[in-house]
Amino acid sequence: MIRTLFSALLALIAFIVFTGCTTKAPVTGRNQLILMDPQQEMAIGHQGAKQILAKSKRSANPRYNAMLNRVGTRIAQASGQTNYRWEFHMIDDDKTPNAFVLPGGKVFVYTGILKYISSDDELAAVVAHEVGHALARHGAERMTKGQLVNMGGQILQVGLGARGVSAANTSAILQAFGMASQLGVILPYSRVQEYEADRIGLVLAAKAGYNPSAALTFWQKFIQADKSGQRQPEYFSTHPDPANRIAKIKELLPEVMPIYEQAKRNR
Repeated sequence: MIRTLFSALLALIAFIVFTGCTTKAPVTGRNQLILMDPQQEMAIGHQGAKQILAKSKRSANPRYNAMLNRVGTRIAQASGQTNYRWEFHMIDDDKTPNAFVLPGGKVFVYTGILKYISSDDELAAVVAHEVGHALARHGAERMTKGQLVNMGGQILQVGLGARGVSAANTSAILQAFGMASQLGVILPYSRVQEYEADRIGLVLAAKAGYNPSAALTFWQKFIQADKSGQRQPEYFSTHPDPANRIAKIKELLPEVMPIYEQAKRNR
């Protein structure tokens, strides 16, 4: 009975996550289940950005800041999304090769990632990827899935209690449910979102007049760092392997290079 209840709950959550649809992602057209209002999403992003900026040291390097603002502005314009309050922040942290975005368009780039960037085109690959996450509302989508998993855990706990399952067994079952949800629902969707942001980012970079093939050279540098033991593994816990990303990017380049060539002619 417990195994049946456990399996049914996990199947129900997976069904809702994989089939639910309130919107479609840009470029890919993937169905998404997002239960969060856009205004609430942007408020979360705004508050999160304030907290990060309060705890982080902003870069005082005028060249770095000018480069990020230049690239970020063009990518934001290419997105066509005027409802977002786009912000681009360079964080002074040479030990962290990272970049991320908060809901509503708050983009953070750490100086540690600049060791892999030697041109505006390569920075555009990074920034456009993060902007792609924002446009596809991946943060709100992840929060929705987290809410569903939590709800499933609560229902499971109530069901186990109603059947007189001991506290120790209930705890073990809930831990197994949480692990199964993480491995079977949350992490796979994180990787789906990463590939999707790659595709959206390539289109955005091309529209903004940046060479999308620069994404290849950027990730190739990451692979070299990995071979020399310099890559930080925690960054990739929910991310696809760089070699797999390169293969996907190569598949997409024939689709986006004409967009880039047209953008160059129009500039």
